[in-house]
Amino acid sequence: MDVFRARRARLLASMAAQGGGVAVIPTAPERERNRGTNFPYRADSHFFYLCGFREPEAVLVLIADGSPRQFLFCRAKNEEQEAWTGYRYGPEAAAERFGFDSAWPIDELGRKLPELLINQPALWTNLAFGQGWDRRILAAIKAVRVKVRSGGTAPGTVHEISAVLDEMRLIKDEFEIAVMRRAGEISAAAHCRAMRATHPGRFEYEIEAELLHVFRAAGSQFPAYQPIVASGLNACVLHYTDNGRRMLDGELLLIDAGCELDGYASDITRTFPVNGRFSGPQRDLYQLVLAANHAARAKAYPGNNWDAPHEAAVAVLTQGFIDLGLLKGEVQELIKTEAYRRFYMHRTGHWLGMDVHDAGQYKTGGQWRPFVPGMTLTIEPGCYVRSADDVPEAFWDIGIRIEDNVLITPEGCELLTEGVPREIEGIEELMRGRNPR
Repeated sequence: MDVFRARRARLLASMAAQGGGVAVIPTAPERERNRGTNFPYRADSHFFYLCGFREPEAVLVLIADGSPRQFLFCRAKNEEQEAWTGYRYGPEAAAERFGFDSAWPIDELGRKLPELLINQPALWTNLAFGQGWDRRILAAIKAVRVKVRSGGTAPGTVHEISAVLDEMRLIKDEFEIAVMRRAGEISAAAHCRAMRATHPGRFEYEIEAELLHVFRAAGSQFPAYQPIVASGLNACVLHYTDNGRRMLDGELLLIDAGCELDGYASDITRTFPVNGRFSGPQRDLYQLVLAANHAARAKAYPGNNWDAPHEAAVAVLTQGFIDLGLLKGEVQELIKTEAYRRFYMHRTGHWLGMDVHDAGQYKTGGQWRPFVPGMTLTIEPGCYVRSADDVPEAFWDIGIRIEDNVLITPEGCELLTEGVPREIEGIEELMRGRNPR
């Protein structure tokens, strides 16, 4: 819990430097899947980042003044409900276990929150978190204003606390980096198992099951997102998740999947031949995307700006599209007119952390943000070629993406997804040792 206490202390110090006030941070609500069944519960990332508390129906309150205080509202102990849904800490145990000055039942939030807000200069919270949350916050402020005649004052300023927390979360501490390294190892092992399990005639969902098996068997709580297991033309659909097609001999299979471990995501994409051997055209396009991956990672180092890996990938891909007859013209003009986007229409990466597309701005002061040690991101160039009269038939319906996770270090970057091959020789060698079916 020392890690979480230190984060709360940093947030309180930041609030105090900006005039102080009260931070009120809710966790995510439970969401109904269908009648009588909820979706698997996951705590809100900002909330979990600050306290590590996994139960629903909880609110964190931090007071930044001359004597900083930390409070939690959570579900009351209820043995009858625990028989149905499992153990609850309850306020007393939660305060002791998670290091709060006090904790109260969540049912008392409406009564206690105005007391905590009175005479405070500012309220810090998640604006537009949801209509229900907005109503509760407005009701608390209104309750404080009613007491104005008694000499109390309501907060005069409301701050969006996400702006502060996004900046905190952008730079990972050693605890977070250790978890993300392990998440990368688990996800890499899952991709290796998926490669070995792939054969012509199997269904995409069978390979998805192989991934999920490794995730859970290794202790991961969830997949970080719905896995993409896309064969043939499906690989040209960026967010394909049906995973229901039978895979055919001679096709490529694109898998974009990663586990979530203790609140932190991994995000890996690999593309490989269903039959274990790249054809000539598949090899040509794959080598192009791999070269773009290498070029982009080479630009991920401290002091370089966020856009540099993308620019490097685009330059390599555009030249390759010309060499393979997919585009005609000069590289710089094709980049300027964005003609390359016909075959590569997304960015080369995103921040990675508690959220798959993690917190943090990509520009500051109108300029691309420079990399600093502790940032974690993806590098994921791709190429998606659909059938068309002006496209060489050998490349029709081929989709390729190669995605890795990297940590910016003082020396450059560390690859967090080293455990799964990306070179053609490594992929084919791994698949030669697969289980026959």
